[in-house]
Amino acid sequence: MTHTRYAFIKSGWHADIVDRALDGFREIIPAAQIDVFDVPGAFEMPLLARDLAATGRYAAVAAAAFVVDGGIYRHDFVAAAVVDGLMRAGMDSGVPVLSISLTPHNYQETDHHREIFRAHFVEKGREAARAALMITKTRKTLAA
Repeated sequence: MTHTRYAFIKSGWHADIVDRALDGFREIIPAAQIDVFDVPGAFEMPLLARDLAATGRYAAVAAAAFVVDGGIYRHDFVAAAVVDGLMRAGMDSGVPVLSISLTPHNYQETDHHREIFRAHFVEKGREAARAALMITKTRKTLAA
């Protein structure tokens, strides 16, 4: 069965930035082919990605989050756990799970930084969509 649907998970933290990744993804893959799912934060993405992949409905799952140093917890630990979990979700399910989870070294709550990262997330969304299409095409070729 050929899947033409894609799942897109997005974290609610820094939604004004993270949501731009969906904008970029939709520039490459039509919105009608994308089911969008919201989660509170990045840490919740791997479990949902695994569950969505396991449904068999999606050619690929993309997950977007912006993990910044809030000064309270180790953001690098969170980011590493999320990316590792997303990779495991893809490996365990056999469905490509793509990460648009970014952890900047220097982020400040300024208009300048917000604009930089909004634009960056649009491009990362485009890249994830292209990767989803490419890996899906390659896997179809291998299965033939």
